[in-house]
Amino acid sequence: MANIALGSASTALSALNTRLDVIANNLANVNTVGYKQSRANFEDLLYIERQQPGVESAFGDQRPIGLYVGLGVKVSGTQQNFSQGSPIQTGRDLDVMIDGNGFFPIQAINPQTGDDIAYTRAGNFTLNRDGEIVMANNVGQRLLNAPTVPADAIKIEIDETGQIFVQQPNTIGTTLIGQIELATFVNPAGLRQLGENLWGQSDASGDPIIGQPLQDDRGRILQGFLEASNVDPTRELIELIRTQRAFEMNSQSIRAADEVLRTVAQLRR
Repeated sequence: MANIALGSASTALSALNTRLDVIANNLANVNTVGYKQSRANFEDLLYIERQQPGVESAFGDQRPIGLYVGLGVKVSGTQQNFSQGSPIQTGRDLDVMIDGNGFFPIQAINPQTGDDIAYTRAGNFTLNRDGEIVMANNVGQRLLNAPTVPADAIKIEIDETGQIFVQQPNTIGTTLIGQIELATFVNPAGLRQLGENLWGQSDASGDPIIGQPLQDDRGRILQGFLEASNVDPTRELIELIRTQRAFEMNSQSIRAADEVLRTVAQLRR
């Protein structure tokens, strides 16, 4: 009956609405440093088996195909694309970019697990009043294990291995004060999205493997650069149009099923 069509089309409208939300969030974060594009993955629902393939008929022949009627679709998950964004040159001492694999470990509370460490690709750091290296956002979470920069430092240099050097007045050369470490995961797509440019560890991501840049497949550090969002606005707009058209087609399926049911109801009179 047409009520199956109504149910299938309604599940499609719900799934497409979620996809629209994901696309809108991607476009909203097209200028967010270190943001990674997400996509909504779909999967079909259960099927009504009306005829089983391979059943032998009365004449000894086997049915070559089955007869199945699907019950719709659902969103199976949102999958992040961790491809690297384009470098943006800023020239600031505390703007750093990871060229390759890895995340900056940050001292931040994960509200879903209670862990006190989160991870980010956003390298727009600054100093707080105590000389600590913190994220340049409304909270100012601290970079994990980062050194305190002396108050009289006139220049900060960070090399590609993450070593931090400072130059102080009346001194020749620079002084090593600390080291930036990076974390990698076996399955970064399994990280929890926490907001504020942060990800949190989960059972799906595995435990973080923390070490120095340029070791064990970790990327290098580029000072004076930021990693742009990897969202492609043109592609997202195309997906937005496709989602809109699919929404309209499924709306038409609901109208058609409604007309069929109305016709069947009128036949009873």
